[in-house]
Amino acid sequence: MIRRYSFIPLILLILGATFVETGLSQAPNYGLTGGPEREGIELLQAEPYDVIRIKQSAKGGGWAKVVLLPFPGRKVPTNPTGKLVVTVLGLEGKQFEINWNDIESIELWEERIEREARERIAAGDFHGAYPFLSIMMRDAGDTQAVRELRCDYLLRDAAARYQRKEWKETLAVLEELRRFAPEYRSAVVLDKISEITDTLMDTMLEQGQLENAQQLLARLTQDYSARELATIGRWNERFLAMANEKKQAAIQAKEREDYRSARQLARDSLHIYPDVPGGRQLVKEIDTIYPLVRVGVLQTASVLDPTRIDNWAARRAGNLVYRTLFEMRGAGPEGGDFDFIFGDTEQSDDRLLFELQLDPVRMESPLQDVTAYQIADALSARGQRSSPAYDPAWASAVDSIAVTSPRSVQCFLRRPHVLPASLLQVLVDGNWLGEDPKTPTGVYRRDVREGALTRYTLTEVNPNFPTQPREVVEVDLPNAADGVAALLRGEVDIIDRLFPADAELLRNSSRVRVGRYPLPSVHMLIPCSDHPHLSQRTFRRALIYAINRQDILQGELLGNRQIEGCGVVSGPFPAGYGDDDPLGYAYNRSVKNRPYEPRLARLLIEMNNEQMKADAERRKTELPEMAPIRLAVPADNVALIAAEAIKTQLELLQVFEVELVQLPLGESMPAEGTADLVYVSAAVWEPSIDARRILGPDGLAQSNDQMIGLGLRRLESARSWFEVRERLHDLHRTCNHELPILPLWQMVDSYAYRTDVSGVGQEITTLYQNVRRWRLAL
Repeated sequence: MIRRYSFIPLILLILGATFVETGLSQAPNYGLTGGPEREGIELLQAEPYDVIRIKQSAKGGGWAKVVLLPFPGRKVPTNPTGKLVVTVLGLEGKQFEINWNDIESIELWEERIEREARERIAAGDFHGAYPFLSIMMRDAGDTQAVRELRCDYLLRDAAARYQRKEWKETLAVLEELRRFAPEYRSAVVLDKISEITDTLMDTMLEQGQLENAQQLLARLTQDYSARELATIGRWNERFLAMANEKKQAAIQAKEREDYRSARQLARDSLHIYPDVPGGRQLVKEIDTIYPLVRVGVLQTASVLDPTRIDNWAARRAGNLVYRTLFEMRGAGPEGGDFDFIFGDTEQSDDRLLFELQLDPVRMESPLQDVTAYQIADALSARGQRSSPAYDPAWASAVDSIAVTSPRSVQCFLRRPHVLPASLLQVLVDGNWLGEDPKTPTGVYRRDVREGALTRYTLTEVNPNFPTQPREVVEVDLPNAADGVAALLRGEVDIIDRLFPADAELLRNSSRVRVGRYPLPSVHMLIPCSDHPHLSQRTFRRALIYAINRQDILQGELLGNRQIEGCGVVSGPFPAGYGDDDPLGYAYNRSVKNRPYEPRLARLLIEMNNEQMKADAERRKTELPEMAPIRLAVPADNVALIAAEAIKTQLELLQVFEVELVQLPLGESMPAEGTADLVYVSAAVWEPSIDARRILGPDGLAQSNDQMIGLGLRRLESARSWFEVRERLHDLHRTCNHELPILPLWQMVDSYAYRTDVSGVGQEITTLYQNVRRWRLAL
């Protein structure tokens, strides 16, 4: 049974003892004089309590903080009699009785919270008032008092932001007030919403943010009627006038046959006001007269070469402008699938005779007049050491070349070769036409570079069909995210290369189709200088252990998604999409990836320093200093993101600095003496021939390592696919040991196009593989 005490005598007794011991006349939770201290924001951290004040006539008065009083509805009773039973904070376990006649006032917890909120709102401290207002909304609910206080808070907050010219924030607060209490000072609120909307719209248009302005107007149109907000009608009329102005300019451009400008102006008109009368019909009419496709690219092509394996942009645009004697169309269980652009090929059973047969039906303009003699001369030059076109792999493979008829060229090989077509990816340029080498042999020619646009125009006077694009315009994209947004908005029709995570997101769009290039790219770091430490195999091995390749690939490049075909690799060859994938025939799966071991990396660097020191003492030379490592990076989103992460992880070793060197647009290899390592994304699509193009003395790595050289020679002397596979596996193991390149990861590349572009195709090796069949849906 709880014993009850008379409140006033016991408080006097307690405080009397406190006064004697400390000189104080009150405690934090009760006192004889004054009142409790203002707690301010600390009130939110305290246990809820009520405050009772005692009349002076009742033995001198006093006050106390008490546990919340159990009043019905938390309202103080009117005209109470008898005694009030309370529990004082700090004196739990004791109950006190107070005569109602001795009580001067009771301040409830809710009243204290409300007072704090009102005082802060009046002082303009909206940040400080909000926590108190939130508690009131939570505990009291939607009462009239809370509702009025919240409305007052929102209106005063909006007024303060308006004075500071924070237009977006002011609009947001006013709209919140309008949603919460539509009846509250409705005319004033709507008038200010209109005024601020006008200010925001003008600002957005001045800053070129048309899309943001349109989105704001569309939302306001959905949330309010034109009667409520007069600004809605005004801005609709203004946008319509702007759209009509663009439409009229497009018509004028069409009439003077400036179809490029007409196309852009017509689309700008629709972009400003999608329902502009006659707008869609005008776009369709212009597209019928002058079809044009815009391709968003993350890498600008400064070089046009469809045979480059290290330069994505050069390979992409090169395939638009030039042909190659043999073009890779895909991959199968026995190497690449190569197409002879002038006809068909045939190889003898003993693989010693490779015959090229010209077919006039398949010889497309402007190469329809090429003869067997021209082809034989080109193949012969490729085997002559004195020729600029010399290729050592072809020279070692071919014994003689003969023209047996006007439509047949026979190549006699020194030894059986499993895929001689792979050796003949020869650039067919203007020389084949007896003209300037830059003369295009493909469907399009490079026309002009305008700002962020590169225009390629159709070379044929008479298109194959009316809707064949007269132009392909490559549009430089600032980054991958902007490219995806531009594709969805229709500002570009195609994106040539996507981040894997973006490809997964775009698959959910009904307006876009996503295709996957069947052959993955292999990413690697390649030494490209005489940096004394990088020339040491032990040091290069340390770099591999110092880079968390899995973390960079998964976290930075894939957006923490598991994407088939993307993974860390241990060598220069693609691993395919699984253990049984024939695309990975060159990849030796018994060679395991080196894990991330930064401690081991430091140990290897120390070992390398000791080895270099002993070598310097033996030769009586000075030990080379640890110079910063310059890492060259192409102007490509994936490469830049990866390089930044690699730099960060290498510098965590606290042994050397890493300097990033961004290459000029369109370049993939640094100029001599400007970098020590270069980030390369290589298209190693036919490893049996690309191995030398990466690892050979004249390849990307420019390796003179004897073991690598021996491995290449053994590969090129293979007589069967079994030998090719085994020797590529041996070369993979040798690369893992010698590290002429530092393997990073393999990535699957994708492309995307809008549904109104047809003929792009699936499983294409390069974007423009089927460009002759592209057409626009009108």
